[in-house]
Amino acid sequence: MKDGEKAAVLQRDKETYAIVPHFPLGIITPEQLRHVADVAEKYELPVLKITSAGRIAMVGLKENDIDNAWDDLGIAPGHAVGLCVRSIKACPGTAVCRLGTQDSLGLGMALDKKYHGYKLTNKFKIGVSGCVNSCGESAVKDLGFIGKPKGWTVLVGGNAAARPRLADQLVTGLNDDEAMAVAEKVIEWFRENGKKGERLGRTIDRIGLDEFKKAVLD
Repeated sequence: MKDGEKAAVLQRDKETYAIVPHFPLGIITPEQLRHVADVAEKYELPVLKITSAGRIAMVGLKENDIDNAWDDLGIAPGHAVGLCVRSIKACPGTAVCRLGTQDSLGLGMALDKKYHGYKLTNKFKIGVSGCVNSCGESAVKDLGFIGKPKGWTVLVGGNAAARPRLADQLVTGLNDDEAMAVAEKVIEWFRENGKKGERLGRTIDRIGLDEFKKAVLD
């Protein structure tokens, strides 16, 4: 079975697989937690791993059990592999955090609903932070948002992969609708202009930040 088929990832032993249910922004209900625990016990999974993206990797499934495990979970798969928008990470923002200045969960959910799994030329990660402390790690995401008292600051081109790169500031002082509009311009531009295997930051380095800004803001 190919890696990613049936929304499963082959593990190091070349025999078992991991599946990753999709919990948008890492928010999970008690019922979903019970489903995860029940399925893990039913199929005797050796490892449950909370990932850096706030997901739960369920590791150790036999290939013949993958379809049944998904049926038992009743939760949509997360896009953990492939050339697409992967994780969208968001801090609690104004929902619960005393430091939040913008609604990171609200913006993050809107982004997740529209773009999670969206096909691109390379993987693409998004971080949404409700204040300048940037708990959503916005500066090391392909597209990042930082909440400030006067609105959202948008960052582009960050990643924390093999060739780390801090994001560049694109624009600041946006409301939620404006932030979503800029996100659409950035993602669509990357879909049309990015090269396979090239993260957004490398694309920006190749064409120049000023040219990128003209392309997505004019």
